[in-house]
Amino acid sequence: MPDKYLLVFLIVYLPSQILKFRTGTSEKRQNISESEMENKLQQYRNREILHIFNAFVHNQTTGGILLLLCAIVAVVMATVPGGEWFDRMWENSASISVGNFSIDMTLREWINDALMAVFFFVVGLEIKREMLVGQLSSIKRSILPIMAAAGGMLVPAIIFTIFNHGNPDTAHGWGIPMATDIAFAVGVLSILGDKVPPGIKVFLTALAIVDDLGAIIVLAIFYPTHAIHFSCLLYVALILLVLYIFNRMHVKNKLMYIIPGLFMWYFTYQSGIHATISGVLLAMVIPARGTINELKFQNKIEYLLKKFKLTSNAQINILASPEQQHIIHSMNQEILKVDPLMHTFESKLHPVVTFLIMPLFALANAGVALNFNNFGEGIPSLALGIFFGLLLGKPIGIFLFSFISIKCRMAAMPSGITWAQLAAAGVLGGIGFTMSIFVNGLAFNDPILTDIGKISILITSTTAAVCGLAAIRCTCKEKAAKLTAAQILPENKNRIKAAPGIESHKEKPTK
Repeated sequence: MPDKYLLVFLIVYLPSQILKFRTGTSEKRQNISESEMENKLQQYRNREILHIFNAFVHNQTTGGILLLLCAIVAVVMATVPGGEWFDRMWENSASISVGNFSIDMTLREWINDALMAVFFFVVGLEIKREMLVGQLSSIKRSILPIMAAAGGMLVPAIIFTIFNHGNPDTAHGWGIPMATDIAFAVGVLSILGDKVPPGIKVFLTALAIVDDLGAIIVLAIFYPTHAIHFSCLLYVALILLVLYIFNRMHVKNKLMYIIPGLFMWYFTYQSGIHATISGVLLAMVIPARGTINELKFQNKIEYLLKKFKLTSNAQINILASPEQQHIIHSMNQEILKVDPLMHTFESKLHPVVTFLIMPLFALANAGVALNFNNFGEGIPSLALGIFFGLLLGKPIGIFLFSFISIKCRMAAMPSGITWAQLAAAGVLGGIGFTMSIFVNGLAFNDPILTDIGKISILITSTTAAVCGLAAIRCTCKEKAAKLTAAQILPENKNRIKAAPGIESHKEKPTK
C-alpha cells in the first residue's frame, strides 16, 4: 500500500511541484528581466538628458540669445534715468599684487583685455581645427569661404572709407564693419529650422571663421593699444618657442601651456599689441594630435573590451570586480592619450565663453543711451559708414567674390543652394555685433564717437538680422535635402557629387 502512495506521489504530486517551481523561477527571471530593462531605460534616459544638456551648452543659437538679452539689459540701463550706476560699476578698479608686482585695471579692462583673450583663444582653436580637419582643411575646399570672407571684409572697409575720407577723427574706424557675429547669424538661421539648406549653414560658419581670422590680423596690426615695445615682443616670441617645443615633445599637461600662456598674455599686454592676440598665439601651439595613433588605440581598446567581457559576471554593477575597475581605468587612460589637448581645451572653455565671457562683454560694452543727441542736426559720416558698410558692403562683397571665384572655376557652388540663397546668407553677414563693438572701442578715444559707433552697430546689426531672416525665408520655402559635409563643400573644385534628388554641377568636357 505505501508503494502505491509513493507511486502516486512520484507521478502526480512531484511533477506538479516541479512545474510550479519552474513556473515561479520563470516568473522571477521575467521580473528580473523587466527590472533590468527598466534600469537600462533609465540609464538611456539619463544619457539622453546629458546629451541634450551638452548640445544646449555648445549651441551657438543659445549663446546668441543670451548675448542679445545682455545687450538689451546694457542699453536699457544706460538709457533709463538712474541707471548710470550700472556703467560706473565697470569702471571700478581691480588689481592683482604679488610683492612688488601688480596689475591695476578697471573691471571693463579686465573683461576686454583678459577674459576676451580666452574668447580669442577658443576662436583660435576653432580656426585651427577647421584648417586641420574641417571645411578649411584643403585649398580646394576652403577657397570659397576664404574668397567670400575677403570680399565681406574688403568692400565694407571701402564703403566706410568713402563716407569718412578726409575726416581724421573717424577715418580710423574702417575695421568696424568688417566683422560677422557667428552666434547671431546662426541663431537667425535656426529660426527657420530644416528649411535652411545645410549648405548655407556650413558656408556661413566657414565664412565667419575666416572672417574672425581676418579680424584678428587687422586687430593686431592696425589697432595697437599704445607704442610698441619690442623687448616685450621678444619675450612673447621666446615663450611661443618654448610652447612649440612642448608641442613637438607631445607634452599634454595643461599647466605646461596655461602657466606660460599667462606670462605670454602679460608681455603681449605690455608690448602695445592688444592683449587678446596672445590667446590666438597660444592656440597655435596647443597639440592637435594625441600621443598614440588611431590603429594603436583601436587595438588596445578592443583588447581591453575582450578582457572586460571575460571578467564580467553579468551583474548590473559593473564595478563589482577590482579587475574590472582596473580595466576601465586603463581604457580611460587610452582615451586621454588619443584625445588631443586642443579638443580638451575647446570643449571645456566653449561653455565658459558662451555663457560667461560673452555676456559679460555685452553687459560692459554694449551700454549706450539711445537719445541720439550726439548725432547733431544730420547723420554723422561715422554712422553712415557703419550702416552701409555692414548692411550693403557685407552682402555685396560676399556675393561678388563668391560669384567671381565660382565662375572662374576656382571654387565650387555648395550643393543644394541657389544664388539667391547665397545672396541671402550674405545679408546675415552684416550682423557684426561682438567684434564690431570690440574694434569700435579701440578705434576712438572720444566717448561721443564711441557712443555713435555703438548705436550704429546695434541699429545696423538688428536691421541686418531682420532683412537676412526675411531674405532666407523668401528663398528657402521647402524642406531642405540632407547632405553630407563632403557633398556641401567638396574636394573637387570643378564637380560636386550631388545627393539623391539634387542636380549636380557637372564639369564641362575639355578638348
